[in-house]
Amino acid sequence: MARIYAASSWRNEKQPAIVEALRGEGHEVYDFRNPFNGVPGFAWSEIDPHWQAWSAARYRELLTTSAIAARGFVSDLRGMQWADTCVLILPCGRSAHLEAGWFCGQGKRCIILTQDGEEPELMALLATDICVSIDEVLTALRRAA
Repeated sequence: MARIYAASSWRNEKQPAIVEALRGEGHEVYDFRNPFNGVPGFAWSEIDPHWQAWSAARYRELLTTSAIAARGFVSDLRGMQWADTCVLILPCGRSAHLEAGWFCGQGKRCIILTQDGEEPELMALLATDICVSIDEVLTALRRAA
């Protein structure tokens, strides 16, 4: 079975069900919403409820100095290092795409789960597999076993 890093977004309502489907097949899954360390997943609002109004300089300052940001980063990075496979669950934001790119750069398996309506992305060719359903993801994971 695979050790999977499920990369997605808090806004993706399908992410929890996909994590459960992966676990239901016997895979171990790092879920950024409920990391292994037991601390709830990182959200910018933990640092400042008005984070969306930050200037670029304020963002950089808090990204590099906040203990809350450091805790979230280390938790997710350790999850990435632990995992042998990334499942990028679209739609998602920039962080999840950086995570998937890290997996590709490390030579680790990267599976993209896309759906109708997603904007095409040329660099998706870096991924090991591009799937359009959870069933295709599960099939791709079985092939790799």
